[in-house]
Amino acid sequence: MRKISVLAAMVIVLLSAAAGYAQRSDGIRNPAIDMDGFLKNAQAASKHREKRRLTEDQFIAMSKEPGVVILDARSKEKFDELHINGAVNLSFPDITVDSLATLFPDKNTKILIYCNNNFENEPAAFPTKVATASLNLSTYISLYTYGYRNVYELGPLLDAKSTKLELVSSVTSVGN
Repeated sequence: MRKISVLAAMVIVLLSAAAGYAQRSDGIRNPAIDMDGFLKNAQAASKHREKRRLTEDQFIAMSKEPGVVILDARSKEKFDELHINGAVNLSFPDITVDSLATLFPDKNTKILIYCNNNFENEPAAFPTKVATASLNLSTYISLYTYGYRNVYELGPLLDAKSTKLELVSSVTSVGN
């Protein structure tokens, strides 16, 4: 009888510990936030992305194809300051099912992306982010998660002052 009591006590302790672990690992529940799903999508997007990074010349050539859209996911302020000519701006925080459907009603649209970390020597327009927090990564993963698979990314770090890509400003200066 004593063995059964000790065994029962051990089972209760183990179950309590397991319940406590589950509670700690789950934290506060929110069905609108799914870290496991995000990590799964990020891993799938990473494999998909491997062969979709472009050189400067490839990016330029592909941008001239009919129906191709260049997407800049930086803030409107940074976009207006300097961006690739012909790019459309959809700030990363504004990426939703609806905003993407408005810009890209066909999920097969060829989308070219670039970010802050593709350009140097223009820190006001292209402030550098930590490499692991590059906007290209977040944008690619989000587009992939929303079902857009025809996405290509500008790969290299380019000097904004000497790139072959045409960078333009939407800001109008007042006076001289």
